[in-house]
Amino acid sequence: MRSHPALIRIDEAVRHVAELTRGRAASGLSHMAADDVVGTIGTDDAIGFDPRQLLQALYRCGAPVVVIGQVAGIMHGSSELTGDLDLLWDGDERNAGAMAAAFRSAGAQLADDNGVAVACDEAAFRLPKLVFSTPGASGDCCTPALPWGGLPIAEFIARCQIASAGGLEVSYLCREDLIRMRRAVGRPKDLRRAAELERLAGSG
Repeated sequence: MRSHPALIRIDEAVRHVAELTRGRAASGLSHMAADDVVGTIGTDDAIGFDPRQLLQALYRCGAPVVVIGQVAGIMHGSSELTGDLDLLWDGDERNAGAMAAAFRSAGAQLADDNGVAVACDEAAFRLPKLVFSTPGASGDCCTPALPWGGLPIAEFIARCQIASAGGLEVSYLCREDLIRMRRAVGRPKDLRRAAELERLAGSG
């Protein structure tokens, strides 16, 4: 049983996504083509969405990832559901082997930022960004090498929060940094979710 509130929220979100998408016909729309207002909950990647297997594999292999995006928002109490899992890691080559092992063990297929398939090996994790697909979750795996518009991404990684319970440990962006990232991206869904996180901070 999970006992950390952030992990309980992931469990609850997985159940709610399953209820919402039950019986939904595939449309051919992946998270890469998600609507800037609705988000990835409206895509095929939401069908069967369950990031827990990949998160478990990352923890088991010692892969140093930080959850960002709306799964991190959910871990902070956001009520909005999502259909993808966005990850951030430091891009250090010394960790590339653990990253590759974790994604392989979760049955991942990888592509570069242009959608070109790449092998799930250490070389792939020298890229600034990978797009991944696993049986339970698809999303982006990012590094500080991407153009983040001046955001101190290495600092965000260093001060992330950790939720640990039931044989699983998940690092995730702290609320203030997630809000900054949301506002920097600036899409309608990001601004809406940043405002929700600010309200949650104020009510806490």
